[in-house]
Amino acid sequence: MEIVFNFLHNDSYWAQGRSRETVERSVANSLCFTLLDSTDKQVGFARVITDYAVFAWLLDVFILDNYRGLGLGKKLITTIMEHPDLQQIKRWALGTKDAHGLYKKYGFKPLAHPENMMERRPY
Repeated sequence: MEIVFNFLHNDSYWAQGRSRETVERSVANSLCFTLLDSTDKQVGFARVITDYAVFAWLLDVFILDNYRGLGLGKKLITTIMEHPDLQQIKRWALGTKDAHGLYKKYGFKPLAHPENMMERRPY
């Protein structure tokens, strides 16, 4: 949990400043994936929020800086997309600022009808 918290809280552009309590609660209520190196050190992470039937949101995906460029992001996303409990999902979503090329390889594309989408940000 320490690596996940530190990365999200300190290094990510999307979750900087997220509290430990929030990270812990979000992880506890998600289907989580971790990537380990040959010494069992955690080097990557992702989580999926889903109902296991219709919808899944992929988020908090990261590979530690020293391990980028080795194909580990592809390995992580492939593992998620091939997970047996996620094969019935009809609609996947995610948000990214800089990894469009990676996700495009897995069938992700811009929203077909962004005008139909809304969000609520109470803070």
